[in-house]
Amino acid sequence: MRRSAIIISGGVLAVALVVAGGALLPERGGRVAAVEPASAGAGGDATARLEQRVRRLPGDWNAWAELGAAYVQRARTTADPSHYASAERALRRSLEIRPAGNVPALTGLGALAAARHDFTAALRHGRDALTADPYRASAYGVVADALVELGRYDEAFQAVQKMVDLRPDTASYARASYTWELRGDLGRARATMGRALEAAASPSDAAFALYQLGELAFGSGDLATAAQHFDAGLRRDPAYLPLRVGQAKVRAARGDRAGAEAGYRAVLAVAPLPGYAAELGDLLAAAGDERAAEQQYGLVRVTREVQAAAGVAPDVEIALFDADHRQPGRALTAARQIYDRQPSIAAADALAWALHASGRSAEAVKYADQALRLGTRSAVLRYHRGMVLAAAGRVDAARADLEAALRMNPHFSVRHAPIARRTLASLGGPR
Repeated sequence: MRRSAIIISGGVLAVALVVAGGALLPERGGRVAAVEPASAGAGGDATARLEQRVRRLPGDWNAWAELGAAYVQRARTTADPSHYASAERALRRSLEIRPAGNVPALTGLGALAAARHDFTAALRHGRDALTADPYRASAYGVVADALVELGRYDEAFQAVQKMVDLRPDTASYARASYTWELRGDLGRARATMGRALEAAASPSDAAFALYQLGELAFGSGDLATAAQHFDAGLRRDPAYLPLRVGQAKVRAARGDRAGAEAGYRAVLAVAPLPGYAAELGDLLAAAGDERAAEQQYGLVRVTREVQAAAGVAPDVEIALFDADHRQPGRALTAARQIYDRQPSIAAADALAWALHASGRSAEAVKYADQALRLGTRSAVLRYHRGMVLAAAGRVDAARADLEAALRMNPHFSVRHAPIARRTLASLGGPR
């Protein structure tokens, strides 16, 4: 993305402040899917424009690569995995036309593989792109994202550093911010995301950065600041739907369940994504409307089956969902597969939670410990380990983790925060 000359000239100095401040980059666990800014409202127009272009100019290899990337984005925003097949056809066509040095197609294939949760293939495509052009920042982004998901953090942090060195913009600063978040240094995470906002070259870039700042604030239990960032982001780009979900989360945390429900439903009417449906289901269940909650959970299950049929591998979110919704066997099978192929902190957390749901909490402890090995300040991770420890009979350690989770963010989940409070009270801690 284009940036002003002032920002570019300050890039070399910024790098030392972004990643290096004492050690190389550590990793993050909850916001990794959102490291590339993109307006939720732009995908359809871009796809149609590019489809027209390749019909007019079928030998335009660059347009084919851009079309493939646009299909990947459309699949992500619509939860329709059929677009992945279209993306692969477009990207392969680009490579047929220009087989040598086709970095856009190679990075597009990396993004496609990541969207299908095949991070080994994503890493391979990203490295192929770097072989073709060692100075392509976007290729380092593909490599870094894949390495994070594979749990290869030291290598990932080096790739992010290279990306920032080459192009200090919103996308690279966002990844750098995430590395600090993973290590638990939220001050540096916020500061670096502030640089991402300053570097924003478009309203959608700014909306993306403000959303991430809102998520950082929400994760720390700071509802007022989170709301300010989400509201400011929507003023920049009203089409960026994650901001509206952020607003709904804040409303739910403040006790405005009707307002939160309306916000979720408005987003789901445009983008029926399973993560949003699961959050709305939890909100409805917390309000006692089990039938309406089950309708939303049904959407999650249907989406899972559709994605599996399209060759998309299960991810940690669906393993956690199954563990939470009385399918421990299915959760454990998926979590083990995920952990075996990508032993990240997120995969370790999912495996611990699935083992706990299966009644094997003593076995889960080591994985819950692994999930916190980077020092990530996450209420969810601490809650999961606290519940595992409580079931394993380690009362004092469980109490410490549950207290920490509620201290970090007393609103971390409409489903699980009340359970954390009840469990803590049963262990002799505060309600």
